Amino acid sequence: MRCDQTPAWQDLKVHAAKAQGFDLRTAFAQDAHRAQSLSQTAPQVFADLSKNHVDAATEALLQELARQTGLAAHRDAMFRGEHINTTEDRAVMHWLLRQPEGSLSGELAKPLAQVHATLQPMLAYAETIRSDAQITDVVNIGIGGSDLGPQMVVLALQDLVMPGKRFHFVSNVDGHELAGVLKGLKTENTLFLIASKSLTTLDTMTNARSALAWFQAQGGTDVARHFVAITTHVAAAAELGITTTFGFWDWVGGRYSLWSAIGLPVVIAIGAQGFNDLLAGAHAMDQHFQTAPLEQNLPVRMGLLDVWYRNFLHYTSRSIAPYHSALRRMPAYLQQLEMESNGKRVDRQGQALAYATSPVLWGEPGTNGQHAYFQMLHQGGDIVPLEFIAVKKPTHTLKGHHELLLANAIAQAQALMLGQTDEGGHKHFPGNRPSTFLLLDELTPCSLGALIALQEHRVFVSGAIWGINSFDQWGVELGKVLAKDIHARMASGNVAGLDASTAALLQRL
Repeated sequence: MRCDQTPAWQDLKVHAAKAQGFDLRTAFAQDAHRAQSLSQTAPQVFADLSKNHVDAATEALLQELARQTGLAAHRDAMFRGEHINTTEDRAVMHWLLRQPEGSLSGELAKPLAQVHATLQPMLAYAETIRSDAQITDVVNIGIGGSDLGPQMVVLALQDLVMPGKRFHFVSNVDGHELAGVLKGLKTENTLFLIASKSLTTLDTMTNARSALAWFQAQGGTDVARHFVAITTHVAAAAELGITTTFGFWDWVGGRYSLWSAIGLPVVIAIGAQGFNDLLAGAHAMDQHFQTAPLEQNLPVRMGLLDVWYRNFLHYTSRSIAPYHSALRRMPAYLQQLEMESNGKRVDRQGQALAYATSPVLWGEPGTNGQHAYFQMLHQGGDIVPLEFIAVKKPTHTLKGHHELLLANAIAQAQALMLGQTDEGGHKHFPGNRPSTFLLLDELTPCSLGALIALQEHRVFVSGAIWGINSFDQWGVELGKVLAKDIHARMASGNVAGLDASTAALLQRL
């Protein structure tokens, strides 16, 4: 049943009207156990949800909404390999990429065997590159999920990156990005990874051909040694002179693909064992999502909280504040994961929705964000839930830094909640601003894998409640199609049939 047709949805609307005066300070004063009851430990992640605009009654109603919309059945269908990506008639099995070898039987045994038949050669190849001292620079050319995921993970685990190798990520078709990277490279020391499932993505292939042209212009001759394609289109790779390829499957969506061969730069950076640990952390969160009761299921609780905020309290965005500089690309990664998945206006049957779906995600690492946009969070007219991500133990040895960083994170969450009274007005903080606090003991491949999988499943939950297909992205396509037409017109100058604004811009350019 679609969420807005359930009794629970109507009950939540009534409850939200009554909750307009909800105040976190009062809630804590009235419930000595609030911090404990609204906190939870999941694999590798501790979550404090207590500073959110919810209480036990809210959670109970949200849990009922999950039951009435069939959340558990939809989750189980995904883990059975059913084609829940209905518009593309595909299974959704990124979770299979982190499933241990030989652990499944029946219809899933064959695709799992294929996963490991691809994984093992990829890991072995990465180890040969790691042991090759001549290769000092690895350039990953991809876009979207072929860039954001691997880039985020390599940066997050930079303390584990093999010394003597540098990693570069090129995604934008803007030639300034690729040109800037190429300036510091030598052909004999560089490995290019071309990440594109079909080798037809215009942005990626434009960059790939330019990289190939640069390689040859600089005297490079051994394309087969210095270029690798992560693709299923082996013939197209061969046409470019690329003989080393690693593939993946149509049941792997781009924004869920870092666990596949798309993760090759991650393996080269941190090694086969590190990548296996990343998979293991994600698999542990998969098991939690599959087996934990809905009331103690962290992805479920967070996904339901997102629905509560978006549809009943009408908070339109969420800010991500990782208090760890290595996680600085996490907000960008989560933007694609959530907004490309759930930025939909029709349900799975193609019917227009009467309610909003994905919020806008944005953010910066703390403490930088404190000196930029936190002013609006504290004193602005809009309420924006904030999600803190912190790590208990640092990997550096600089004295005093990490304690100050964590103190800032905790203090900001406290300040958002408590606020400050000022009769003059300018120093008045209304407080009662919601936040979630996610805490890892250490930033390791295992904990990072669990954190990413938590976010994946949380997006699945809200999408399932809304009754949308979280696994297509048709909104990406129209602009690509129109760009091909505009690109051709830029050469000819022909503006016939264009709207006046587009024609004027084309002529000016």
